[in-house]
Amino acid sequence: MRAIAPLTPSRLSAGGAGAPFVPVLAAAPPLPPVDWSRVGRAAPGLPGTSAGPLPKADAVVLTWADAEWAAMEHVFCASATALPYSRRTTTGWSGWQRFDRGLPSGGPAGWTCWGFYRLVDLGGRAVLLFKSNTHLDWPGAGPLAQMIALLTREVQPKLLLSIGTAGGAQPQDHLGTVRAVSAATRYEDGVPPGRWPVYSDGWTAPWTVAGSAGMASLLLPIPSTAGGLDDLRRQFNAHYGSDYSLAQLDPAGLDQGDPQPRIENQTGGHESLLTTSSFVVGTTAGDFASYACIEMDDAVVAEAAQRAGVAFGSVRNVSDPVQNPALPTSVQGNWASAVYTAYGLYTSFNGALAAWAVLVA
Repeated sequence: MRAIAPLTPSRLSAGGAGAPFVPVLAAAPPLPPVDWSRVGRAAPGLPGTSAGPLPKADAVVLTWADAEWAAMEHVFCASATALPYSRRTTTGWSGWQRFDRGLPSGGPAGWTCWGFYRLVDLGGRAVLLFKSNTHLDWPGAGPLAQMIALLTREVQPKLLLSIGTAGGAQPQDHLGTVRAVSAATRYEDGVPPGRWPVYSDGWTAPWTVAGSAGMASLLLPIPSTAGGLDDLRRQFNAHYGSDYSLAQLDPAGLDQGDPQPRIENQTGGHESLLTTSSFVVGTTAGDFASYACIEMDDAVVAEAAQRAGVAFGSVRNVSDPVQNPALPTSVQGNWASAVYTAYGLYTSFNGALAAWAVLVA
């Protein structure tokens, strides 16, 4: 997730004025049940999660936006049945606890808790799922770092894993590509890129399960057909009063996804994603192509994890691929927002599955 307000991603109106554009997908399929037998594993266990002190866990998995949370809930907590597309905007799930202890006073309106948490069991390994309500762009880097300090101190994990949507930086990364990294670079406006701070961790993701044929069969091809994207284009043009073709908005069919979704293991600290504090998109011209993807939290999380002596990694799914540089910047941002809003639930499903595979290997 690269931009968020209390409940609604600010990428929904990135670069535009007035009411945000919320597209409608015709006949949007649900997220499917997960057949864990394909990878020879059982569904995650669901121990009770009580309110009060945060439970101890081997790992904490953080996610950010509502659609990301829905995909996390489905994969880790409710994988036996399909999840309707309409549930992507759900703002609360059964079995999760609110975490607001120690929240500073005087924060912005709507910031009433750090987030929500639930404990799961992955083959005897305790993992704390955490849906964050605290972000780099809202209410800011300081509160986000404070939240990570609280989590690491109370949960005492060996690993912090941030998952969720991201913008594409590599022109070959079609919609739904998943990239795992263990380094984050923080964009600083007015500072040469070579001087941007990098927070690198040597953690390497186990890839036995993630790279298996069974895992490949679990991944969901993103249902962004040419016809569906053209319908999205018509809605987009009607909302913004424009007349762009699909070839202009979706160069080389990047938003159609791959028949077999790709997940890439770039952990080990040599490859980095880029963290920005405002909405930034890569383009097919190669802007930011040296980075794995672009998002809006992980460099702050990585820096705080380093301070706490906890390993850090990211498993990010490309929910809005690189954009056509010939288009105005506002149009690039608005189209990226439209694609994210329409298909982010599906891309987040694959990202959550990849995170699960890393944790059970």
